[in-house]
Amino acid sequence: MKAGVQTSDPISRDLHSRMDTPIFAATLQPHRSLSPFGLSLLLGFVGVVGLAVSIPFYLMGAWPIAGFMGLDVALIYFAFRYNNAEARAYEQVFLSRIELLFRSVNWRGIIREARFNPHWTRLEKEEHPEFGLEKLSIVQGRAKVEIGACLGREERADFAEAFQRALLESKR
Repeated sequence: MKAGVQTSDPISRDLHSRMDTPIFAATLQPHRSLSPFGLSLLLGFVGVVGLAVSIPFYLMGAWPIAGFMGLDVALIYFAFRYNNAEARAYEQVFLSRIELLFRSVNWRGIIREARFNPHWTRLEKEEHPEFGLEKLSIVQGRAKVEIGACLGREERADFAEAFQRALLESKR
């Protein structure tokens, strides 16, 4: 006889589906305040200002200044391009009665997963008396995974409260 859920038994199938339904699911993404359109407007403005500043110097014979102004625009472009690439990173948390899945995807698309038993898992918080919630971690035994590092302090506190409630619900 095979272990696990038997598909012919409707009571077992219903119990298994109820146990495996997600109690909590969240996707955490870093906040980026500048859209691609806003980035193109910013770079256009910086380019026009750089051009307006460098033309008089070029006409006076100080032509290297025009090159350095172009270098400034290129560095700003590459810095924002890197920033927008890092915005593709995200974390996913799925909690059911039988499993807690944490998936972290970095900006290059590399996936890191950790699976926990919610009955043996706790949420560890590191708080600073002046600044608030500094760090959140999922802990089970010796395994410890930091979660929500991309969130701001208030968002992290809201997430911790909601996740803690869901974790307690899964243990009942």
